Amino acid sequence: MAEVYNWQLGRPMEYVYEEAHPNRQFAAIFNINRCIGCQTCTGACKATWTFSKGQEYMWWNNVESKPYGSYPKYWDVKILQQLDEAHQTAGRSAEWDPAQTGEQSPYGIYNGMTVTEAATELNTGNQALGYLPPDNEWSAPNFYEDTATKYQGDRLGISTEGAALPVHQTWFFYLQRICNHCTYPACAAACPRKAIYKREEDGIVLIDQSRCRGYRKCVEQCPYKKSMYRGTTHTSEKCVGCYPRVEGNDPLSDGVPMETRCMAVCPGKIRLNGLVEIAEDGTWVEDLQNPLYYLIRGEQLALPLYPQFGTEPNIYYIPPRWAPRPYLRQMFGPGVDQAIERYSAPSRTTLALMQLFRATQTMVFKFEIEEGPLVREIERNGQAWQMYDDTVIGFDAKGREVARLSVVEPLHERPKERLNSI
Repeated sequence: MAEVYNWQLGRPMEYVYEEAHPNRQFAAIFNINRCIGCQTCTGACKATWTFSKGQEYMWWNNVESKPYGSYPKYWDVKILQQLDEAHQTAGRSAEWDPAQTGEQSPYGIYNGMTVTEAATELNTGNQALGYLPPDNEWSAPNFYEDTATKYQGDRLGISTEGAALPVHQTWFFYLQRICNHCTYPACAAACPRKAIYKREEDGIVLIDQSRCRGYRKCVEQCPYKKSMYRGTTHTSEKCVGCYPRVEGNDPLSDGVPMETRCMAVCPGKIRLNGLVEIAEDGTWVEDLQNPLYYLIRGEQLALPLYPQFGTEPNIYYIPPRWAPRPYLRQMFGPGVDQAIERYSAPSRTTLALMQLFRATQTMVFKFEIEEGPLVREIERNGQAWQMYDDTVIGFDAKGREVARLSVVEPLHERPKERLNSI
């Protein structure tokens, strides 16, 4: 096992391969607070990539209702249980030390074992902990859809307490999932054929179909279960990050990188997709004018999914404000409280930047803000908070303006001659 550095864990960790990093990394932010669970992203991905024979139960993009929903069924519960049992067997505790934060340990230090380290500790013979879901667990892409936690009401079914932040008595939220295109992908480590690789130009993780023999080790050992077996070809397949669009080869792209299909169709405007510069040592090159860098590394508003797995996923989430904090900390790590606080009372820059979500299909590489007037002043969480009608401007890879939006949405009045839209 080699030793690599995982900044999400704040420490070095074991991995099969030596450090090797792309020039830029494909990344995205999903704002859970905005998601309406419409599954438009799921349908767009399905219609683009998995509409053929043998792919009927393959959903590279899915949206599941937490805490009960999952695809495949119970994927996160099962791997979390395996990781917990590994810690008990080893006599260790899966704890975070959030006090030891730093530039390359923004969430503190994870003192527990990753799925790779646990497999080594238990001498499982595999590169990572995992399991192979039976066929029936892939059959329901949103099992327990819209199922909330138990509701406590009086004899008429009416709550005497009502609902208020920070935690709702009855809750669920939508978790949007694609392949995380991890920095240290467990699927690549698991493949005996070395058929899985990260692209040098953008860090997208792909499966070489000519090398794959369908051993399903990637399916077994990907903790997020985003590698899937296709029985008609006897190979595994997965999300390809819509790489033709990222390369700028789509007819609509004008030669610059575009967001993926699932990102581009989102009606709720919850998604922001782009590329971040990566240094030779694997660190993110500081660029506070890149919207992804600003929200993930600068404001630390968006967090990785189950960072304790140790794969350093590159899809990030703005956690929901209304769900119990212990549940969210298990899912997104110890940065949850700070992220929710900063989302609930956003800084002036953050509020303007949030307008860029789904503003254009073109990937935004830089942003600028034109300051506007003060339009609101209130008290939030005991602190004064001000809202300005600033204008955010997004620029593509060639430095061309592709989006311009104000914080206060303009009001458009239909002219008299077109009062009837029909």
